[in-house]
Amino acid sequence: MKVITVCGNGIGSSIMLKMKLDEICEEHGIKADIESTDFNSAQGKECDLIVTVEELANQFENKRVAVVRSYINKKKIKEDVLDVLLELSQKND
Repeated sequence: MKVITVCGNGIGSSIMLKMKLDEICEEHGIKADIESTDFNSAQGKECDLIVTVEELANQFENKRVAVVRSYINKKKIKEDVLDVLLELSQKND
C-alpha cells in the first residue's frame, strides 16, 4: 500500500506525520510504503491514500484522502486514520 503525507511545503509537517504513521503501521502490522511530500508534488503521484489536514484535503480530486487533526499528535492521528489504513491493508493482501 502506498501512502503519501502532505503539507503545504513538504518540509517539516509532512515528515513528522510520516514518522507517526510509520510507528502506527508498525504497531498494527500494516505494510505501507509512506512518503512525505508537498501539496503540488502530491497532485501527480499515484497512491492508495493521501493523509493531510482538512485545509488541503478538499483540493485532492479522485483520490482517497484521510484527514488528520494534527501532524504530530500520535493519538489524534491514530484516531483519524487507523481504520482507513486497516481497511486498505486488507484490500491489498
